[in-house]
Amino acid sequence: LVASNIGPGELLEYGRKLRGVVLEEGSVASHAAIVARALAIPLLVHVGPITTTALNGDRILVDGENGVVHLRPEDSIAAAFRDKMAMEHKAQAKYASLRDKPAVSKDGVRLTLTMNAGLMADLPSLESSGAEGVGLFRTELQFLTRATVPRRGELAKTYGLVMDAAKGQRVVFRTLDIGSDKVLPYMKPQDEPNPALGWRAIRVGLDKPGVMRMQLQAMIRGAAGRPLAVMFPFIAQFDEFREARQRLLDEIENERRLGHALPEKLEIGAMLETPSMVFAPRQFFEMADFISIGGNDLKQFFYAADRENERVRKRYDTLNVSFMNMIEQIVRRCEDVGTPLSFCGEDAGRPVEATCFAAIGMRCLSMRPASIGPVKDLIRKTNLKKLRKVIDQARLDGSQSVRPAVREWMIRKGKLRG
Repeated sequence: LVASNIGPGELLEYGRKLRGVVLEEGSVASHAAIVARALAIPLLVHVGPITTTALNGDRILVDGENGVVHLRPEDSIAAAFRDKMAMEHKAQAKYASLRDKPAVSKDGVRLTLTMNAGLMADLPSLESSGAEGVGLFRTELQFLTRATVPRRGELAKTYGLVMDAAKGQRVVFRTLDIGSDKVLPYMKPQDEPNPALGWRAIRVGLDKPGVMRMQLQAMIRGAAGRPLAVMFPFIAQFDEFREARQRLLDEIENERRLGHALPEKLEIGAMLETPSMVFAPRQFFEMADFISIGGNDLKQFFYAADRENERVRKRYDTLNVSFMNMIEQIVRRCEDVGTPLSFCGEDAGRPVEATCFAAIGMRCLSMRPASIGPVKDLIRKTNLKKLRKVIDQARLDGSQSVRPAVREWMIRKGKLRG
């Protein structure tokens, strides 16, 4: 598909029929890009005016790894492309051999690697990738693919099937996260100058209690007595989490009165996606049964850089010392009260970034299934204590980012290719 731009809902309509997507606009951090990765569809953005040069039926090669599009390629380029794909298949075979091995560093630190999902079609990857559960199930995808609001019974059936497919492994259901670039076709669009900072996610849920209540009931009924983990997105102040949590507890009590099966175990967590929550009262960290860092949004708000805008998004590094310091502060705050913490986002699936997060104390990472093998491979090769010393030295040296020092060390130690 060659287009000017595309939203996540439109992309879901095409589904896995697409072999690749090439956009004149867009961003690699957009929700459409996240959906494309979940569907294993190569996607390139900001490629220039290709819609005026590509014709229906043209042959196109999409190199998602290097960000290159070959329009009407010569036979020699196509042959080189096939060779590269063969090498990629060999690498995937290597990662598949790690599937049943634990993510344990050279110095004995055990990490939990879970996967992100949003469609039933994602669930077979639980077994094939070696993921230890679903760290994020994006429930909004069931809403984005429909012309009307799904019924409670339909959602309960879907959530139950997700848990069936997980075969007892933990699944974290994130409540409806809409707004920003995720606009439901049956909701009146909001005229907002900056949707990313507007009426979205938990703000919609708290203002539209009927929708939230219906979804929470569906989750409880879908669990059918099994353990249930629910996560509320885009919490920006403690009271939002406290209110959302109480609404879930109210629904539990209502289901009890109706005589319905209650979850064997209930976990209520929050996504930490705004810098304000890094400084939240201690009671927030105590009240949450678990916390997941939403790295994509947290990074854009930390740097005041729109994740949809490629011109500014690329300026700021995840391994910037300031951002790493903030992540480490979140780690400490959770450790102080014994609250489990995970990192969920595109950076969790990048091996160098993931290993650096592990070195500063992260013990659970959630990513797309295809990233689990490469991340596990690098973690198993790395002594995290020694990597931590490299990171700390880069901080002391006044480096803007720890990335150059980390890459140089990893290449020198044979953990990365130069």
